[in-house]
Amino acid sequence: MGYKTYCAVSGAVFSLVAVAHFLRVIDGTTVLLDDYEAPMLFSWFGLAVTATLATWGIRLSLKAGSS
Repeated sequence: MGYKTYCAVSGAVFSLVAVAHFLRVIDGTTVLLDDYEAPMLFSWFGLAVTATLATWGIRLSLKAGSS
C-alpha cells in the first residue's frame, strides 16, 4: 500500500468515526460501559480529534497525488 492510499484510507476511516460521534451528539444516545454512562463530553472530544485526523489524512492524500 502506497503513501497516498494509506492517507486516503486513514482519512476515510476517521471520517466514519467522526460521523458516528456527530450522530451520537445530535441524537443524545446513551453509551454504557458496564454500569458507567459515558458523558457526552467524550463524544465532543472524539468528534474534534477524529475530524482533525480525517482532514489531515485526506489533505495529505490529495497533496501526495499532486506531487
